[in-house]
Amino acid sequence: MSETAPHILIVDDNPEIREIIQILLTGEGYQVTKAPDGIKALKELENCTFDLIILDIMLPSMNGYEVCQKIRQQSNAPILFLSARTTDGDKLLGFSSGGDDYLAKPFSYSELIGRTKALIRRYHVYQGKEREKKTDSMSFGNLFIDTAQRQVLLNGRNIELTTTEYEMLKLLATNRRQIFSAQHLYESLWKEPYYYGANNTVMVHVRNLRQKIEKDPKNPLFIRTAWGKGYYFDVNDA
Repeated sequence: MSETAPHILIVDDNPEIREIIQILLTGEGYQVTKAPDGIKALKELENCTFDLIILDIMLPSMNGYEVCQKIRQQSNAPILFLSARTTDGDKLLGFSSGGDDYLAKPFSYSELIGRTKALIRRYHVYQGKEREKKTDSMSFGNLFIDTAQRQVLLNGRNIELTTTEYEMLKLLATNRRQIFSAQHLYESLWKEPYYYGANNTVMVHVRNLRQKIEKDPKNPLFIRTAWGKGYYFDVNDA
């Protein structure tokens, strides 16, 4: 196996599921590390850098939402929740805690591989491991977006964003003043059909992004709300 193969961490308390996912992913050329619970997963993160974390929700000692929050304190690697809990509320909790995507059990081989490839590719582009054709930069007052380096600066300070947060910001900023409905944002970023409840997913990511780039998230200067229509990017006196 190539030393540069993407490295994936699987966190699930079911050894059979861990084994199945490992077989599927190694068959695609990925490196795989397995952890039966959140505590061991966090220890693995101290020693390795991962390109994707596949995380179950129902874990012993610490549930997947809690593990996700702790992972986000040390890594921006994409997190794919894999769980039998599939209500809109479960998905919303997953995205609120820092997850990037959500795949329901039981899952198909093609679904898992498709989501895995998409998340890893986005992350590699975000980390600068793949070149984008467009290498422009954008400046809005004290906010600077370097699309060549996939970097966001606020008052000269680097802002750590997840891949989903970065893609959302870039999409809105590139299309300044254009209103994006929740459906448009969801389908553009998650690359799947809009569903009932996806509006909450978009809302959570907008909120998280505002908390990172806005001086006052409740009165945003950059990411505005067009009530009843969606969201748009603009800046006045920033």
